[in-house]
Amino acid sequence: MNINLAPYKKIYFASDQHFGAPNPAESKQREDKFIRWLNEIKADAQVLFLMGDLFDFWHEWKYVIPKGFVRVLGKLAELKDSGIEIHFFIGNHDLWMKDYFEKEIGASVYFEKQYAEISGTKFLLAHGDGLGPGDKGYKRMKKLFTNPLAQWAFKWLHPDIAMKIALYFSQKNKMISGEEDKEFLGEDKEFLIIYSKEKLKTQKIDYFIYGHRHLPMVLDLNQGQAKYVNLGDWISYFTYGVFDGQQFELKSFERESSSL
Repeated sequence: MNINLAPYKKIYFASDQHFGAPNPAESKQREDKFIRWLNEIKADAQVLFLMGDLFDFWHEWKYVIPKGFVRVLGKLAELKDSGIEIHFFIGNHDLWMKDYFEKEIGASVYFEKQYAEISGTKFLLAHGDGLGPGDKGYKRMKKLFTNPLAQWAFKWLHPDIAMKIALYFSQKNKMISGEEDKEFLGEDKEFLIIYSKEKLKTQKIDYFIYGHRHLPMVLDLNQGQAKYVNLGDWISYFTYGVFDGQQFELKSFERESSSL
């Protein structure tokens, strides 16, 4: 992926909105805030990267998609129609996405990590789930969730039943929800940092951009030769990344502090 920024344009990154959780009413407040942010960035955005878990659960049947999120989907379509590129990375809560975003919105959808060069700066982009050492329980679960036979069986459940089951486990199962490890574990134990450092042994990468861990941070790797970025979330932090072709910043939207 090669992107050349036009003058005065920027690249924006956001992750882990988990719309739909914990309930429609509370989710709607966060959706409205996210839409305000999309309205704000529309003026200078050239590309928007959504780095996974936009929804707390998403599944596409042949003729059915989950109820709700109309304003979010409509706003994304509006941005795409205005000429802004949208790149959507599948997270561990929206593994079951197929071609709806591509056909209806015009977004590019990715199921694996991607390498990008943006105005000469090298990025590795991924949601982050399943990368690096450890996390074996989740990796086994992901194999089940992505198994074609399991997906085929699930799609034959009535959507009302399927959604009720999926939303329950999405919020109650700590391995899926991420509730079991929201604290920073240290550079020597954070699997995405370990993964990034291993990549730097063989590849030149300036920025590693991830979601998944819900912990907004920018860390220097290899004595400042590269940076590890976690975008945080739109549940507690309302954080996002912005790259202007020279500098990357991690900021927060509608909080007392405008920058992290």
